[in-house]
Amino acid sequence: MSTAKSDILAKIRYALADRPDPVPIARDYEQHRDVGELLDLTEERIADYQATVHRVARAGLVDKIAEVLADRACARLLAPADLPREWRIPGISWVLDEPGAPLSVDTMAGSDGVLTGCASVIAETGTIILDAGPAQGRRVLTLLPDYHLCVVRAEQIVGTVPEAIARIDARRPITFISGPSATSDIEFNRVEGVHGPRTLDVIIAH
Repeated sequence: MSTAKSDILAKIRYALADRPDPVPIARDYEQHRDVGELLDLTEERIADYQATVHRVARAGLVDKIAEVLADRACARLLAPADLPREWRIPGISWVLDEPGAPLSVDTMAGSDGVLTGCASVIAETGTIILDAGPAQGRRVLTLLPDYHLCVVRAEQIVGTVPEAIARIDARRPITFISGPSATSDIEFNRVEGVHGPRTLDVIIAH
Protein backbone atom coordinates (compact mmCIF):
# COMPACT_ATOMS: atom_id res chain seq x y z
CA MET A 1 0.00 0.00 0.00
CA SER A 2 2.78 2.43 0.91
CA THR A 3 4.61 1.62 -2.34
CA ALA A 4 1.49 2.30 -4.41
CA LYS A 5 0.96 5.59 -2.60
CA SER A 6 4.58 6.61 -3.21
CA ASP A 7 4.27 5.76 -6.90
CA ILE A 8 1.12 7.83 -7.28
CA LEU A 9 2.60 10.83 -5.48
CA ALA A 10 5.78 10.59 -7.55
CA LYS A 11 3.75 10.69 -10.78
CA ILE A 12 1.81 13.71 -9.55
CA ARG A 13 5.04 15.55 -8.69
CA TYR A 14 6.48 14.71 -12.11
CA ALA A 15 3.33 15.97 -13.87
CA LEU A 16 3.43 19.23 -11.92
CA ALA A 17 7.17 19.81 -12.18
CA ASP A 18 6.89 22.47 -14.90
CA ARG A 19 3.94 24.23 -13.30
CA PRO A 20 4.33 27.57 -11.47
CA ASP A 21 4.15 27.66 -7.70
CA PRO A 22 0.56 27.62 -6.43
CA VAL A 23 -1.03 30.98 -5.74
CA PRO A 24 -1.51 31.61 -2.00
CA ILE A 25 -5.17 31.44 -0.98
CA ALA A 26 -6.37 34.11 1.42
CA ARG A 27 -7.85 32.68 4.60
CA ASP A 28 -8.89 35.96 6.19
CA TYR A 29 -12.58 35.51 5.42
CA GLU A 30 -15.28 36.84 7.65
CA GLN A 31 -15.36 35.17 11.06
CA HIS A 32 -18.25 37.04 12.64
CA ARG A 33 -21.08 39.35 11.70
CA ASP A 34 -24.22 40.61 13.33
CA VAL A 35 -27.12 38.34 12.33
CA GLY A 36 -29.61 39.88 14.73
CA GLU A 37 -31.15 38.42 17.86
CA LEU A 38 -29.76 34.90 18.11
CA LEU A 39 -32.63 33.17 19.88
CA ASP A 40 -35.25 34.56 17.51
CA LEU A 41 -33.22 33.69 14.41
CA THR A 42 -32.41 30.20 15.70
CA GLU A 43 -36.07 29.46 16.38
CA GLU A 44 -37.10 30.76 12.96
CA ARG A 45 -34.47 28.84 11.01
CA ILE A 46 -34.94 25.52 12.84
CA ALA A 47 -38.71 25.79 12.32
CA ASP A 48 -38.09 26.42 8.60
CA TYR A 49 -36.80 22.84 8.43
CA GLN A 50 -40.13 21.52 9.75
CA ALA A 51 -38.80 20.83 13.21
CA THR A 52 -40.81 21.85 16.27
CA VAL A 53 -39.13 24.48 18.44
CA HIS A 54 -39.94 25.27 22.08
CA ARG A 55 -38.42 28.20 23.98
CA VAL A 56 -38.40 28.11 27.75
CA ALA A 57 -36.69 29.82 30.68
CA ARG A 58 -33.95 27.69 32.18
CA ALA A 59 -35.96 27.20 35.36
CA GLY A 60 -38.78 25.58 33.39
CA LEU A 61 -36.63 23.26 31.27
CA VAL A 62 -37.43 20.01 33.09
CA ASP A 63 -41.18 20.70 33.00
CA LYS A 64 -40.96 21.47 29.28
CA ILE A 65 -39.07 18.22 28.60
CA ALA A 66 -41.80 16.32 30.46
CA GLU A 67 -44.52 18.16 28.52
CA VAL A 68 -42.96 17.51 25.11
CA LEU A 69 -42.37 13.82 25.84
CA ALA A 70 -45.93 13.43 27.11
CA ASP A 71 -47.28 15.05 23.95
CA ARG A 72 -45.25 12.57 21.89
CA ALA A 73 -46.49 9.66 24.07
CA CYS A 74 -42.92 8.53 24.74
CA ALA A 75 -42.65 5.57 27.11
CA ARG A 76 -39.18 4.19 26.34
CA LEU A 77 -36.32 6.51 25.45
CA LEU A 78 -32.64 6.26 24.65
CA ALA A 79 -30.24 8.73 26.24
CA PRO A 80 -26.50 9.25 26.73
CA ALA A 81 -25.25 7.87 30.04
CA ASP A 82 -24.19 11.37 31.11
CA LEU A 83 -27.55 12.99 30.38
CA PRO A 84 -28.35 15.30 33.31
CA ARG A 85 -30.28 13.26 35.85
CA GLU A 86 -33.01 15.86 36.19
CA TRP A 87 -33.79 15.49 32.45
CA ARG A 88 -34.70 11.82 32.96
CA ILE A 89 -38.40 12.29 33.49
CA PRO A 90 -39.98 9.76 35.92
CA GLY A 91 -42.40 7.30 34.38
CA ILE A 92 -40.29 6.81 31.26
CA SER A 93 -38.18 3.70 30.77
CA TRP A 94 -34.67 5.03 30.09
CA VAL A 95 -32.10 3.06 28.11
CA LEU A 96 -28.73 4.66 28.76
CA ASP A 97 -25.93 4.52 26.21
CA GLU A 98 -22.97 3.48 28.35
CA PRO A 99 -19.55 4.19 26.75
CA GLY A 100 -18.05 1.01 25.31
CA ALA A 101 -21.18 -1.05 25.97
CA PRO A 102 -23.03 -2.72 23.09
CA LEU A 103 -26.19 -1.02 21.83
CA SER A 104 -28.11 -3.24 19.45
CA VAL A 105 -30.18 -2.12 16.50
CA ASP A 106 -33.18 -3.90 18.04
CA THR A 107 -32.79 -1.88 21.24
CA MET A 108 -32.68 1.39 19.35
CA ALA A 109 -35.50 0.40 17.02
CA GLY A 110 -37.62 -0.60 20.01
CA SER A 111 -37.37 2.83 21.61
CA ASP A 112 -39.71 5.75 21.10
CA GLY A 113 -36.80 8.07 20.42
CA VAL A 114 -33.76 9.71 21.96
CA LEU A 115 -33.10 12.72 24.19
CA THR A 116 -29.76 14.55 23.95
CA GLY A 117 -28.03 17.86 24.39
CA CYS A 118 -25.80 19.34 21.69
CA ALA A 119 -22.38 20.92 21.12
CA SER A 120 -23.42 24.10 19.31
CA VAL A 121 -26.10 25.64 17.10
CA ILE A 122 -25.68 27.97 14.12
CA ALA A 123 -28.42 30.60 14.22
CA GLU A 124 -27.96 31.72 10.62
CA THR A 125 -28.58 28.24 9.19
CA GLY A 126 -30.61 26.64 11.99
CA THR A 127 -28.07 23.82 12.17
CA ILE A 128 -27.52 21.78 15.33
CA ILE A 129 -24.04 20.32 15.83
CA LEU A 130 -23.32 17.14 17.77
CA ASP A 131 -19.76 16.01 18.52
CA ALA A 132 -20.31 13.02 20.84
CA GLY A 133 -19.51 15.32 23.76
CA PRO A 134 -21.38 15.78 27.06
CA ALA A 135 -25.05 14.72 27.00
CA GLN A 136 -24.82 13.62 23.35
CA GLY A 137 -23.69 9.99 23.27
CA ARG A 138 -22.28 8.18 20.27
CA ARG A 139 -23.28 9.20 16.75
CA VAL A 140 -25.56 6.21 16.06
CA LEU A 141 -27.73 7.19 19.01
CA THR A 142 -29.24 10.05 16.99
CA LEU A 143 -29.26 8.37 13.58
CA LEU A 144 -31.42 5.27 14.04
CA PRO A 145 -34.29 6.33 16.35
CA ASP A 146 -37.31 7.81 14.60
CA TYR A 147 -37.66 10.69 17.07
CA HIS A 148 -35.07 13.08 18.52
CA LEU A 149 -35.60 15.63 21.29
CA CYS A 150 -32.59 17.96 21.50
CA VAL A 151 -32.00 20.45 24.30
CA VAL A 152 -30.09 23.60 23.36
CA ARG A 153 -28.72 26.04 25.92
CA ALA A 154 -28.73 29.70 24.85
CA GLU A 155 -24.97 30.02 25.36
CA GLN A 156 -24.38 27.23 22.83
CA ILE A 157 -25.85 29.33 20.01
CA VAL A 158 -23.56 31.26 17.68
CA GLY A 159 -24.39 33.43 14.69
CA THR A 160 -22.38 32.00 11.81
CA VAL A 161 -20.74 28.84 10.50
CA PRO A 162 -17.12 30.02 11.14
CA GLU A 163 -18.00 30.78 14.76
CA ALA A 164 -19.38 27.27 15.20
CA ILE A 165 -16.39 25.63 13.51
CA ALA A 166 -14.07 27.51 15.88
CA ARG A 167 -15.89 25.92 18.82
CA ILE A 168 -15.66 22.29 17.77
CA ASP A 169 -12.81 19.81 17.47
CA ALA A 170 -12.72 18.51 13.88
CA ARG A 171 -11.09 15.30 15.11
CA ARG A 172 -14.32 14.31 16.86
CA PRO A 173 -17.26 12.56 15.12
CA ILE A 174 -19.26 15.59 13.99
CA THR A 175 -22.93 15.47 13.01
CA PHE A 176 -24.74 18.47 11.50
CA ILE A 177 -28.52 18.40 11.90
CA SER A 178 -30.67 20.76 9.86
CA GLY A 179 -34.18 19.64 10.67
CA PRO A 180 -35.65 16.12 10.54
CA SER A 181 -34.06 13.65 8.16
CA ALA A 182 -35.49 14.11 4.67
CA THR A 183 -34.61 13.60 1.05
CA SER A 184 -36.28 14.23 -2.31
CA ASP A 185 -36.13 12.42 -5.62
CA ILE A 186 -35.84 14.03 -9.05
CA GLU A 187 -39.57 14.83 -8.97
CA PHE A 188 -39.20 16.56 -5.58
CA ASN A 189 -41.21 13.95 -3.70
CA ARG A 190 -40.14 14.43 -0.09
CA VAL A 191 -39.42 11.32 1.99
CA GLU A 192 -38.68 11.72 5.68
CA GLY A 193 -36.74 9.46 8.02
CA VAL A 194 -34.43 7.93 5.41
CA HIS A 195 -31.13 8.52 7.20
CA GLY A 196 -32.14 9.82 10.62
CA PRO A 197 -35.12 10.80 12.78
CA ARG A 198 -38.21 11.85 10.85
CA THR A 199 -39.40 13.93 13.82
CA LEU A 200 -37.25 16.53 15.58
CA ASP A 201 -38.20 18.57 18.65
CA VAL A 202 -35.82 21.27 19.88
CA ILE A 203 -36.04 22.95 23.26
CA ILE A 204 -34.10 26.22 23.57
CA ALA A 205 -33.41 27.00 27.22
CA HIS A 206 -32.43 30.58 28.00
